Parts: sequence; structure tokens; C-alpha cells
Amino acid sequence: MPSAVVSSQGAFTALRFGRLAAMGAVAVLILIAGVWASWSSAQYVMLTKGRESGTIEVAGCAGDTCGGRYTPLSAGSQARERVLIENTAAVRDGETYTVVMKPGGSEVIRSGPAGVLYSWVPLGGALLLASVVVAGGLGRTRAAWMMAGAGFAVITAAFLTV
Repeated sequence: MPSAVVSSQGAFTALRFGRLAAMGAVAVLILIAGVWASWSSAQYVMLTKGRESGTIEVAGCAGDTCGGRYTPLSAGSQARERVLIENTAAVRDGETYTVVMKPGGSEVIRSGPAGVLYSWVPLGGALLLASVVVAGGLGRTRAAWMMAGAGFAVITAAFLTV
């Protein structure tokens, strides 16, 4: 009989390890996706050395983009009659915003503290989602609460600054 008990404990340990490995992998993938989505715009806002920076006066919005006149602030930057910025809750018609030009095009991204926080919102959402996986799948409630708090802080800070 002792061999049946040992076999049962071994199977339980293997299943538990498999569950922890699978849930850990899901949590890591969620966080990687959040960083990837955030970095696509955060790199331009955070690493501004050598990039064109200026202001945009939003003249009108249509669909997913707004357009306006670009006035340069950095050396070597050229004025442009029309550049495009993503139409979000953070952009209003008739307002002026500090922006950074994306290389090789006429698209700009909002800069400054509001731009940095707004670009990291996808990571904040990923932290909130991964916290559920960490709490439920891994049973690490303290780590999950810390992740959820960090995600909530990023999203709240972005909302307040934008």
C-alpha cells in the first residue's frame, strides 16, 4: 500500500507544479504584452534626445486622428502645416499640446508627464489583469494586491494628468 500513497502524492505534486507553471506563464505573457503595447509610444516620449519636439495646435478631429499646425521647440525641428495626433480623451479641438514627432512621418505623440503616464496605461491594465491570475492561479495574494495597486496607480495618475 505505501507505493499507492507515494504515487498519489507524486501525481498531486506534478499537477500542482503544472498549474503553477501554466499560470505563471500566463501572468508573464500578460505583463510582456502590456510592456510591448506601452513601449510602442513610450519610447518616443521618454527617450527624446535627438527627436523633434514642439507643440501642436489642434485644428480639427476626424475619426481616430486630430490634426493641426506643428510649431517646433527643439533645435533642428521644422515647422509643419499639418501633423496628426491620436484622437483620445486627452486631446481637444482648439487646445495646444507639447508633442514629440515620430520619425519618418507626420504623426506626433503627446509629451511631458501626461504623455509619459498615458503611454504606460496599457501596462497598468496588464498589471490589473495579471493580478487576478497571480491571486487565483498562483495563490499569491500579497503579490497580486501589489500588482493591482501599481496598475491602479498608473491608470489613475494618467487620468488625473491628462
